[in-house]
Amino acid sequence: MTDRTTREPAARRVRPDAQRSLDALLAAASEVFASDGVDAPVRRITARAGVGAGTLYRHFPQRSDLITAVFRREVDACAEAAPGLSEQYGPAEALDRWLRRFTLFIAAKRGLKAALHSGDPAYENLPAYFEQHFVPVLTELLDAAVASGEIRSGVIPYDLLRAVGDLVAPDDPEYTERMTGLLVDGLRWGAGAEPSSSSSPSSR
Repeated sequence: MTDRTTREPAARRVRPDAQRSLDALLAAASEVFASDGVDAPVRRITARAGVGAGTLYRHFPQRSDLITAVFRREVDACAEAAPGLSEQYGPAEALDRWLRRFTLFIAAKRGLKAALHSGDPAYENLPAYFEQHFVPVLTELLDAAVASGEIRSGVIPYDLLRAVGDLVAPDDPEYTERMTGLLVDGLRWGAGAEPSSSSSPSSR
């Protein structure tokens, strides 16, 4: 029992070269899906990643495995940007910049939209993954901005995520930028007029 327990972590460890191949595949797939859709030929992805088809299928036997991995990778990257923004900028500025980062995530996800809404059970857990990672991040950003008196209270994080997602125009980033700015200006209206603890609701 002891020997097997001590061996298991090593067995699950990914070699550095394998990890580089995996990272390259996910980055390439994300770019190809965004530009050409999720049905793009596999050879386009492997050529951009600089790996063979065997490497791709070893990591992702089904196309749905690759799509799911790309979606999770993009969600993680967007969520993980929030702490750094909070350290570098004031609360309202950090919130503003993260919302704009979120619009880039939504725009890049265009190539995945059809798959995610296809009804395929392979993707049924992805909406929950989206919510579980983004709602806590946005809640912290909102709470900090409300506490600083820069953003109005009473904003429901999930509602704000939906609002931002609805205004994104993937083919018109300037429009998206303008609309996001207007939305953030709206969040500033009435700031500091109410107690700073009411922005914490995190569910629909």
